[in-house]
Amino acid sequence: MIRRKLIWYLADTIIFVFSFALLVLFKFGYFNHTERILLTALYSFIIWTIISMVTMKQHIVRRVRIREVIPDLAISNVFVFVSLLILARLRPRFTEIRFLEIYLVLLASFLEFLTGLLFVWYNRLNMKPFLDEQENGMDLFGETGRKTKDTHIPLSEPAFAPEALRQRRERLVNLVIQETDKQVIYFIEKYVDPGFAGTSIVSTTTPFNIVSLPLQDYEVIVNLKRLNDIQYINKFLESVNSKLKQNGIFIASAETHEMRKKRLLAKYPYGIKHIVYFFDFLFKRVAPKLSFTKKLYFFFTRGQNRVLSKAEIYGRLYSCGFEITETAQIGDRLYFAAHKTGEPSFDPSPTYGPVIRLKRIGIHGKVIGVYKFRTMHAYSEYLQQPIYDLNHLQSGGKINGDFRITTMGRIFRKLWIDEYPMLINLIKGDLKLFGVRPLSQHYFDLYTDELKEKRIKYKPGLIPPFYADLPKTMPEIMESEMRYLVAYEQNPFRTDFVYFWKAVWNILFKKVRSR
Repeated sequence: MIRRKLIWYLADTIIFVFSFALLVLFKFGYFNHTERILLTALYSFIIWTIISMVTMKQHIVRRVRIREVIPDLAISNVFVFVSLLILARLRPRFTEIRFLEIYLVLLASFLEFLTGLLFVWYNRLNMKPFLDEQENGMDLFGETGRKTKDTHIPLSEPAFAPEALRQRRERLVNLVIQETDKQVIYFIEKYVDPGFAGTSIVSTTTPFNIVSLPLQDYEVIVNLKRLNDIQYINKFLESVNSKLKQNGIFIASAETHEMRKKRLLAKYPYGIKHIVYFFDFLFKRVAPKLSFTKKLYFFFTRGQNRVLSKAEIYGRLYSCGFEITETAQIGDRLYFAAHKTGEPSFDPSPTYGPVIRLKRIGIHGKVIGVYKFRTMHAYSEYLQQPIYDLNHLQSGGKINGDFRITTMGRIFRKLWIDEYPMLINLIKGDLKLFGVRPLSQHYFDLYTDELKEKRIKYKPGLIPPFYADLPKTMPEIMESEMRYLVAYEQNPFRTDFVYFWKAVWNILFKKVRSR
């Protein structure tokens, strides 16, 4: 595979040089404006190469279907086209050769597509027996030594003779090692013998292949594909949940965004690696979270090789009715074992974008949606209870050692930026300017019944009494809120006025900040 990728990089370089030379000759008839042409060729080739590496265009060498070639090319070359177009606008003195960048991408893309077709043709010739049997529904995972993209490995049935079971288990172990690592077998064997009839090991990215498993109520389901390559992760996890017994075990893996960053920075040489990581960050982490680029991102990538944070991985599992039992880093993946604790939440609108709408307890116990800028990784809300149980609270009432908070989120919290969208709730009438903080159901349940009853009598506030009294422990926070609510019952306007200016004084002069 490495040799074929090198062939692709060589072919791609030849395509670029040929396309550029052909366009220059077509425009000028000969190579004049030598200095400007060479400069244009140099920066165009650098951008072309970097973006090709970031978007991993070389995956074309593995394709066996024509429809898979187009997204690989489109993702990379659209970014190249936009980048070169922007640079062309910034160089008015190069007007006579500005058209080169525009037509270069179009011509090179066409030639790349033809080259991609050659790889598809070559791959299909070499894999024809495998593809024919796959289309006929035959299980080839171990017989030919090749792996299908989505493969189910049915394990031992009681009707098998002991020798057949032993051979089947041995073959299965070898196949798992071929696709992953020997340590993965050790990890699986902590929970089940791979030859156990109540276990199913699959290598799939589609919920269909999980739903199609022949049995119901498995003890253990193992998936050898990364969660990063599954387009509909929640639907996939919901399907696994439906096939497991209560307390059944699901074993799988994923690459966290920290692992991905480390891998990319180690892969490329100094001076290029941070540029590569910057483009990767924009395309893989920013684009999927913005409403106007999300659909385009999933159209081109089909959800494969997406970036997932550890908090999002755990949060998706908890939202789909699982609880983490154990994790282990094996190679460049995070492997986890999670047991089924209940049914999925089936949340139709989980928080994912930069502006989120959190469920909070409002007046009369009504659940309201509080707007904030995201400061935590996606799906973090599903981890509130387990993180609290593990780390408890620190001074000020926040969860201690909360890994769910992003680097940008810590900056937002210190500068109050995350609170700005709550002004929408103030205008809508969900909140008043000063009052007790709107709480999640988890935090609300930590309060005493007496304080709960008093809290839901009044609207929560944008600025809480915490910033006036500066309590440190949870009992002190509850005492502070009770004292405020009792005073508010007696004189609402005077209480809010005094508390508001006391909070402003602490924020401006004592530099009190959220964490």
